[in-house]
Amino acid sequence: MNNTSDHLDLSIIIPCFNEVESLPHLCKEIDDVLAPTDYRAEAILIDDGSNDGSNQLYPELSEQYPWLRVILLKRNFGQTAAMMAGIDAARGEILVPMDADLQNDPADIPRLLEKMSEGYQVVSGWRKNRQDKMLSRRLPSVIANRLIAWISRVKLHDLGCTLKAYHRDTLEDVILYGEMHRFIPIYASWTGAKVAELEVNHRSRQHGVSKYGLNRTFKVVLDLITVKFLGGWAQKPIHFFGLPGILLGAGGFGIATYLSVRKIFFGLQLSKSPLLLMAVLMMLMGFMMVMLGLLAEIVVRTYHESQGKKTYRVLKEISAASQTGPTHISDVKPTSSAQPATSKVPPSG
Repeated sequence: MNNTSDHLDLSIIIPCFNEVESLPHLCKEIDDVLAPTDYRAEAILIDDGSNDGSNQLYPELSEQYPWLRVILLKRNFGQTAAMMAGIDAARGEILVPMDADLQNDPADIPRLLEKMSEGYQVVSGWRKNRQDKMLSRRLPSVIANRLIAWISRVKLHDLGCTLKAYHRDTLEDVILYGEMHRFIPIYASWTGAKVAELEVNHRSRQHGVSKYGLNRTFKVVLDLITVKFLGGWAQKPIHFFGLPGILLGAGGFGIATYLSVRKIFFGLQLSKSPLLLMAVLMMLMGFMMVMLGLLAEIVVRTYHESQGKKTYRVLKEISAASQTGPTHISDVKPTSSAQPATSKVPPSG
């Protein structure tokens, strides 16, 4: 293993919070996996505000393992923010995040890389034989994953598995908030990346306590709503808000027209009909939703134009010049079979 270059093959990203007992074993396992290989690799440990004495262990670990880098955050920002810090600091062409609690097996990393060599940009781990409690961890995870797969149309069994592999260019424009690190394969799939799934080993926790509970499931559902909106409507929010607004406004106008006809021709007392209030409310709500869509359009355009962000992604460009052809238009010569274009002028008269 060689990690002396600024451009590496592999970066292992490890968010960590109060895992002092697991860290020595984890570093030893990673070293056993990387030492026999020719990977130019690094492992980045992001300490997310641990208070269990982990910071006293880091100098010893970094001296023992030259490939290890440790980043200490000022306070506990959460797993997603810690992972984002690792992604920003990574130098490898392939990024592999994993948990620090020893439940992910570093021995699976070469298998993930081998799968990526088949032409995939993302390989997601699947803890098929998950070693966690059924009611508090596994059952909510199964329900959440099936819901996510149904809504996102990305058929993965285990988005909650931290152990994944990404090509660097897949994460270039990704900025993570909330609990959205688990949705990166969905973002990648929506932007045209090839995504695969691979069964990985999952081990029971040997040290410390789990930092997750049932409350995380509700956060994931809320983040899923955000992801679905950003994936489907982020570039055309007027369609999301405008269509319901038009339908509401049209419905309210129709009710108002009906009440007006009843009032003019049949003498209906509008003060006794709740439909008048409903018509006014529906028209107001329709108007407000259309205006909200317009405001969202302004925000989206400002976001893209101010930061120079494109609304598309290019896979590659194919041209004669890109295939060792001429680079200047004057160098382009017609082939022998090509006939010069001639203009035919009809005879006068």
